[in-house]
Amino acid sequence: MSDCIFCKIVANEVPGTIVYQDDDVVAFEDANPQLPVHTLIVPRKHYDHIGDNIPTELLGKLFATVPRIAKIKGVDETGYRVVVNTGEDGRQTVHHLHIHVLGGALMPIRMGPAD
Repeated sequence: MSDCIFCKIVANEVPGTIVYQDDDVVAFEDANPQLPVHTLIVPRKHYDHIGDNIPTELLGKLFATVPRIAKIKGVDETGYRVVVNTGEDGRQTVHHLHIHVLGGALMPIRMGPAD
């Protein structure tokens, strides 16, 4: 999608701090981190949200990337949170499927007003 900020990061059209990438997924630092570790994992291909008819294999690969990112970011042993927001009521602010990997501090019971 031409106006999707995550598509632009994936395509290197706008800067992003890339943590990991392969043929199907890209992980990069959130521009507005809620915790010391706040990394997003996105598919290279644009899907609006988790209910957007995503191939099962790709969903599996996205979630299989989570422990790899946790290890890269150094939270694999201390713990981390994995979040997928979907739609307006789910507080999805960028409509490109993404997985949040959050950690590096004790988790608050409630996160901030938006992500």
